[in-house]
Amino acid sequence: MSLHKHTALFGLKWDPFSPDVPTESLFVPPRVEHFFFRAEQQARQGGFILVTGDVGCGKSTVMRQLHQRLGLVSDLVTGVLTRPQSDLSDFYREMGDLFDVPLRPHNRWSGYKALREKWLAHQGATLWRPVLFVDEAQQTPSSVLSELRLISSTNLDSRAVLTVVLCGDTRLTERFRDVDLVPLASRIRVRLVQEALTPKELYDCLQHLLTQAGNPQLMTAGLMSTLCEHALGNYRVLANMGAELLAAGARAEVSQLDERLYLEVFGPSSREKGRGRSQSTAPGGRS
Repeated sequence: MSLHKHTALFGLKWDPFSPDVPTESLFVPPRVEHFFFRAEQQARQGGFILVTGDVGCGKSTVMRQLHQRLGLVSDLVTGVLTRPQSDLSDFYREMGDLFDVPLRPHNRWSGYKALREKWLAHQGATLWRPVLFVDEAQQTPSSVLSELRLISSTNLDSRAVLTVVLCGDTRLTERFRDVDLVPLASRIRVRLVQEALTPKELYDCLQHLLTQAGNPQLMTAGLMSTLCEHALGNYRVLANMGAELLAAGARAEVSQLDERLYLEVFGPSSREKGRGRSQSTAPGGRS
């Protein structure tokens, strides 16, 4: 059954368990809302913002939301570094493309100077400020991270001309202990650590997604609680389990997903059941 039929069968506007849920429909916990407020204030001043956390805990989702929000601010211009593992030459190529500055990657001093001169000129005339997003920043070479620190400020480090939003898993935090990256780490003013969520937080997120998708009754309350208890505090695990149930419910053409369907999908497999039956009927296996 196609995705369109899945959503049509359950009266959904879109798949609530897909990675590409509309950004404006994503759930925003109170602590993340506070982070967005602080990040917007910091973006107007320049400097570094950091989002870290375990895999699957919603870091990239936060980046999507923050990118959209800052993109709506009239005096901010956002760009996303699409290849965080690039070396310095490719880094300057992409920076020139993002901020419309013709650069010669073989001459990094020229590129460094051209970018800063454009940012300073725009900020002096229009209060315009650039914001660079770097997802999966744990893969970014230390040389590029150090270059970002140097290119982002002027006047002997007293004036920030670029805002950099870094996002990565716990390996990024560990890398900041390196002596070459300590100067950058010390400049991070706004931080968000995405940790494992409580079942209540996951439940609120799930309820929000189903409502936004157009069918708040898609799942029974019991099934929602069960999912959130078994999702290990992880957004991605919750979404993967939800997608499995949605597909199974569409195949069975049920009107609502419930706990019985959960047991059919995630309970003991038929192979395990078969193995149990064969052992009970084997010689000496009488119960």
